Amino acid sequence: MNTADLGLPVDVPSTALFTDQYELTMLRAALKAGTAGRRSVFEVFTRRLPDGRRYGVVAGTGRVLDAVENFRFDPGVLGFLREKDIVDEETLDWLAGYRFSGDIWGYPEGEVYFPGSPIMRVEGSFAECVLLETVILSILNHDSAIAAAASRMSSAAGDRPLIEMGARRTHELAAVAAARAAYVGGFASTSDLAAGFRYGIPTVGTSAHAFTLLHDSERDAFRAQVDSLGGGTTLLVDTYDVAEAVRTAVEIAGPELGAVRIDSGDLLLVAHRVRQQLDELGATDTKIIVTSDLDEYAIASLAAAPVDAYGVGTQLVTGSGHPTASMVYKLVARAESADPKAPLVPVAKKSTGGKTSVGGRKWAARRLDEHGVAEAEVVGTGAVPGDLADRQLLVKLVEGGEVIAREPLDVVRDRHAAARAGLPLSATQLSRGEPVLPTEYAHGPSGS
Repeated sequence: MNTADLGLPVDVPSTALFTDQYELTMLRAALKAGTAGRRSVFEVFTRRLPDGRRYGVVAGTGRVLDAVENFRFDPGVLGFLREKDIVDEETLDWLAGYRFSGDIWGYPEGEVYFPGSPIMRVEGSFAECVLLETVILSILNHDSAIAAAASRMSSAAGDRPLIEMGARRTHELAAVAAARAAYVGGFASTSDLAAGFRYGIPTVGTSAHAFTLLHDSERDAFRAQVDSLGGGTTLLVDTYDVAEAVRTAVEIAGPELGAVRIDSGDLLLVAHRVRQQLDELGATDTKIIVTSDLDEYAIASLAAAPVDAYGVGTQLVTGSGHPTASMVYKLVARAESADPKAPLVPVAKKSTGGKTSVGGRKWAARRLDEHGVAEAEVVGTGAVPGDLADRQLLVKLVEGGEVIAREPLDVVRDRHAAARAGLPLSATQLSRGEPVLPTEYAHGPSGS
C-alpha cells in the first residue's frame, strides 16, 4: 500500500497551533484595521545556500499540502486561545470558520533550487495566508535540509544503496519526516517503520549488538537469527572479533549468506579484509554493509572499498552540519484595498545586513545551454520571456483551497534524480563552492 496519496495528518488534533503567536496577533490587528481581506502574495525563498553547498533540494511539499488541509481551529484549539487570552472574540469567530481558500504555487517537490528561487508562492487574503507562515517554513526548512544532505550522500554513493537509520538521533516525528526527505534525496530504504507505514518507503533491519550480547556465544546468536530470518539475513560481525565472526557466519548460514554489517573500526581496511575472507570461504555473493557515523565525505572515501551499501543516521537527520535551509516567507505583493479587483502593489522590506528581498509576484525558469545543461536560474516579475516560457519551474499545487498536485513519493524521488543530473557536473563536487547556477533577475510590469 502506498500511503503517499492519503494526506495522513500528524497525530495531533490539528496543525493550526504549529505556528507562532504573532501570526494570530497580526490577524487580530488586521481584522480590526480592515486590512485582513486584502489580496496578498507571500513567497518562500532563501537568500543563500548553506555555506559551501552548490544546490538546494525542495522537499516537504507533500507534507505542506497535508498541513494546509488539516489547518483547522477546532473547539479545543479555540478554547486554548480563549483561555490564554491570545486573541479576542471577533478573531476567534473568524478562526472558527478558517479554511484556506487561496492558491499555492511551488517548485515541484524534488526539484533543485538556488538563492532567490521562489520555492513556494501562497496567494489569497492576507488573513488566510499569514497564518500558514510558520507551519510551511518549519516543514520546508527541515525537509529540504535533510533532502540536500541525502542528495549529496547518494551522489557520493553512486550506484550503492543507502539506508536511512537516524530515528534514534532525532525527535520521533522528525524521524518520520527525515526518512521521507532522505528517500526524496536518493536513499533506498529506512529502518523507521512509521515512515514505511505512512509513506510506503521500503523498510529494512535485522539485529543490533544487543542481540549478540544476549546469547552465550556469537555462534548461538547467529544461529538464532538464521533460524528465524533465513540465510539471506544480514549478520552483524563486529561485536567481538571480525574475522572469527565472518568465519562463523558463513559456517552457519552457508555461502548464501545475504550480507554482513560492519559498524566500527577502520571501515576501508576492514571492508577489504572481510571481502577477501568471504571470497575465500566461497561466499562470493555475500554483500558488505557499513555503518558508523557516516556522512557524504566518509561515503566518498569508501568509493574504492568493496562495500555494497551504507547505513546513515546522525549526520543525515541533522542535515550533515546544516539542519535548516534558512528559508523565509515574505509578503511580496498586496492589493491596494480589500476590493477583489484592486491591483497588486509590489512590497519589500528594506534592510541592511543581507536581509533585503525583492518585491512583486515572481516566476522562475531555468535556462539551458546548447548541450541541455542548466546554466542559470532566472527569476522575474511581469511577462515571462518567450525563450523561457517552456522552462518555467512553478506549478500549481492548490487551487481555490483544494489540493490538486499530490503525487506518489517515487515520482518525487525520480524527479530529484533527473533535476540533479541536469546540473553542471561541478554540482556534485563535495569541495566547498558557490551555487552551481547563478540567479538572474528579470523585472517587468508587476501585473495583478
